[in-house]
Amino acid sequence: MPDAVRDAITAYMTAYPPREVALPWMVVDGKSTTVSLLLTSREKKSLGRNYFNTFLWRPALKSAGVPDLRENGCHALRHFFASTALHEGETIKAVSEYLGHADPGFTLRTYTHLMEGSSERTKRAIDAAFLGKSSNDDDPESDEEDHEAPR
Repeated sequence: MPDAVRDAITAYMTAYPPREVALPWMVVDGKSTTVSLLLTSREKKSLGRNYFNTFLWRPALKSAGVPDLRENGCHALRHFFASTALHEGETIKAVSEYLGHADPGFTLRTYTHLMEGSSERTKRAIDAAFLGKSSNDDDPESDEEDHEAPR
């Protein structure tokens, strides 16, 4: 989990501690199980999709001046996550797993237009090789050692 997300959740949990809620588990009419939920309704019940969309998401869109259109629906958060991860260099296979896609090919077909062109990555890699450094040298997180350029 990214540090910024962890910190935001921790701050939220400090202000609004999780609530114990009894839910049927695994099947709609299944045995009730008590779980601790981070997000609940005003009535201190589990937060269903219809409740979330009606009482939270749509009012937030209106408040932000964003049109209440399908493309601005909650599903847009998945696309935001996937496009951000791909833009930052995460692999299609990893993003596919994060999104729960059975086929990485589906993820590739859905998000390929958001990925940096391979020609740009190739140019950077070749430039870096000719300069005798890794193409990740600009990345302070990179643990790769510098290698001498071929002669």
